[in-house]
Amino acid sequence: MGILRYLGHSAFYMETEGLKALFDPFLTGNPMALADPNDFTELTAIFLTHGHGDHVGDTINIAKKTNATVFTCNELGCYLESKGIKVEAMHIGGRAKFYFGRVKLTPAWHGCPIIEDGETKYGGVACGFVVEAGGKKIYHAGDTGLTMEMQLLKEEGIDIAMLPIGGYYTMDIQDAARAVNFIEPCIAIPMHYDTFPKIEANPEEFQELVGNELTEVKILKPGEELHF
Repeated sequence: MGILRYLGHSAFYMETEGLKALFDPFLTGNPMALADPNDFTELTAIFLTHGHGDHVGDTINIAKKTNATVFTCNELGCYLESKGIKVEAMHIGGRAKFYFGRVKLTPAWHGCPIIEDGETKYGGVACGFVVEAGGKKIYHAGDTGLTMEMQLLKEEGIDIAMLPIGGYYTMDIQDAARAVNFIEPCIAIPMHYDTFPKIEANPEEFQELVGNELTEVKILKPGEELHF
């Protein structure tokens, strides 16, 4: 039995046997978030898709407090390691086995800067994740446009896919619906919308456009949970 709780924007909390994890924990300063960084005192992993502030969010503080391992791309991982954080600095296409299951990094068409003290540094590449845990495969797309590589995910047998729908910086509703048809997950959850004016979107429109009998669209409000 697993729990996936939406925290707003692209942030999620996931718990399965042996794993308590956050995805892109942008909580402080997130107008959609109902959770506080101090809510997470027992954590084993953080999955970080890229270096933008609305995804890194509270990663450093939470990782230091909980001793959680941060999974991310190699260059961003090296930066975080320099801050005294435990990391698994992987790269696109890499898959590895861990105590809770497997993790694979997937392509995401997006930037990955590291901004520190007003300076922008090279942060490698943005990524998504396929996390195998609790007998399920969970895909968090991160920030990305529609990519042909998503067709390869169909063979992965994705159980739950979290997909951005806000447009402007990522896929919009129409492209996210096409991504669902590429991937054919059992469940699709829209994310990365309505946090800021430029990414306002209607998740019900996404739900209507999917039109895939193999996929159920679950619209979660911040704080709501999906049990799997």
